Amino acid sequence: MSYESTLASVETYFDKTATTKWERLTSDAPVSKIRETVRKGRDQMRDQLRSRLPTDLQGVRILDAGCGTGQMAQELAMYGADVVAVDISPSLVDIARQRMPQNLQCRVTFKAGDMLSKELGHFDHVIAMDSLIYYSAPDLAEALDGLAARTRESVLFTVAPRTPMLMAMWHIGKLFPRSDRSPTMVPHTAPRLSKALFDQRSAAHLCPLNRITSGFYISQAMELTP
Repeated sequence: MSYESTLASVETYFDKTATTKWERLTSDAPVSKIRETVRKGRDQMRDQLRSRLPTDLQGVRILDAGCGTGQMAQELAMYGADVVAVDISPSLVDIARQRMPQNLQCRVTFKAGDMLSKELGHFDHVIAMDSLIYYSAPDLAEALDGLAARTRESVLFTVAPRTPMLMAMWHIGKLFPRSDRSPTMVPHTAPRLSKALFDQRSAAHLCPLNRITSGFYISQAMELTP
């Protein structure tokens, strides 16, 4: 599946099927025990990615690539960053805009569209938390290389790690029609992704960070430096 077709699938799912579920998951509303583990895992991952940035973000321009309902964008703005928050789902962008505290709205520019668009400009840092997890290694490498070319310091992102459990879930999931379920995550390892970047002739350096495991949330953080 190409980048464009995967992007269309992601847009359909998050903008039409899962908007309400995602809005609830990223709020303080009660959720099931399974989704509570996902919520806690995402909180831990957000903290990890944020810790890779300077403490003082005054004047730092950051792309929140795949901003969802705006949790990361809000935290970055609180620390002084100038944030461009983009998501393929207009519905999620609307939620993020509504949730942004009034005193931080001047620091965040919301956009609905492709996070890889060159029209978004250049940045000091890019954060793509759980927004690149549906793409094949070649498509992911091309996306990362494009982001790195417009980034001065680092691209922080997450992938689904290639663990036995996730690989089993991936193979089982391919046997069933997707219909109203989320697009299929594509598991990756750092060596395979490094090779894909090499094949892309990218000069960027890939460094794996910590993996977060919280119940049904399993995600591997990585950092790409130009």
